[in-house]
Amino acid sequence: MALISARTFLIAGLAIALTAVLLTVGTLVAVRQYLETPLTLPGEPVVVDIEPGRSLQQLANQLATKEYLNWPGVMVLWARWHGFDRRVRSGEYALTPGLTPRALMDLLMSGRVVQYPVTLVEGWTVRQALESVWQHDNILATLQDQSDEAIHAALGTAWPALEGSLFPDTYFYTKGTSDLAILRRASQRLEQVLAEEWQQRAVGLPYESPWQALIMASIIERESGFQAEKQDIAGVFVRRLQTGMRLQSDPTVIYGMGSRYDGVIYRSDLNTTTAYNTYRINGLPPTPIALAGRDSIHASLQPKAGTALYFVSRGDGSHQFSDTLEEHNAAVRRYLRNGADNGDN
Repeated sequence: MALISARTFLIAGLAIALTAVLLTVGTLVAVRQYLETPLTLPGEPVVVDIEPGRSLQQLANQLATKEYLNWPGVMVLWARWHGFDRRVRSGEYALTPGLTPRALMDLLMSGRVVQYPVTLVEGWTVRQALESVWQHDNILATLQDQSDEAIHAALGTAWPALEGSLFPDTYFYTKGTSDLAILRRASQRLEQVLAEEWQQRAVGLPYESPWQALIMASIIERESGFQAEKQDIAGVFVRRLQTGMRLQSDPTVIYGMGSRYDGVIYRSDLNTTTAYNTYRINGLPPTPIALAGRDSIHASLQPKAGTALYFVSRGDGSHQFSDTLEEHNAAVRRYLRNGADNGDN
């Protein structure tokens, strides 16, 4: 009787153990399937913000509330078992359709946070670039109430002035990046590009420094948006400097007018002396007048050889180049008669 009882207890124990094993195996299979089942996200990416100090449990509950994540407790327990919850990095993350709980944890531990673009456009002034930066809500504005001189000092660069000291390009940033950090990247990028182009410069150029080449590049940038003729325009201006002629560039006059410019340059404006009126001053203005792109920087350092000393707008964005003042005046009359803008040089 005792033997039968022992065998009964042994069989019962084995059955309980087997049941426990089967339950464990079944649970593990279920958890594995759960971890590989995509979240029920909408058709577009969902951005979640993991602020410093925010727990994984709080995020999981948020996703569950929005019905993106089923059984948030299962994911949190699995993450804690492996120590993943302690490796979550703060920042904004984009959850894309098809993301599984396992892939979600990989993402949160990767630090691959959302990157936002901000573009500084060729031909903009520094103030236009700053206004564009400050329109991005995710950028921390620290310079809005400061003068150009204060911003220039904060940048801490070797450039003599703030104007023109940023390279026009698209820069990517994360939420909370400061405006100063973006400007520093743009300034450092300009240093790199200008140094590269300066090393390959043509011989005999009328520049004493890369800064002067940058000033010329900014004028070229504002004179034409046609990449194909930037070196032609550079050639005209370089020959003028070399022969002692004034640049007589309308964009420099406009820059010197500041807020007085209303879309039209009058004869009185051409006769008004400012530091930037190249109809009245010799040589280059003291600073760039805009952000210059690589094409314009390259043109200023690799001007096209030739004999042209004048150019006028054809009215379609391109220009007519002339060797003599007589030819130039004839071209001006022809294109003004056709309704071209007053862009003669």
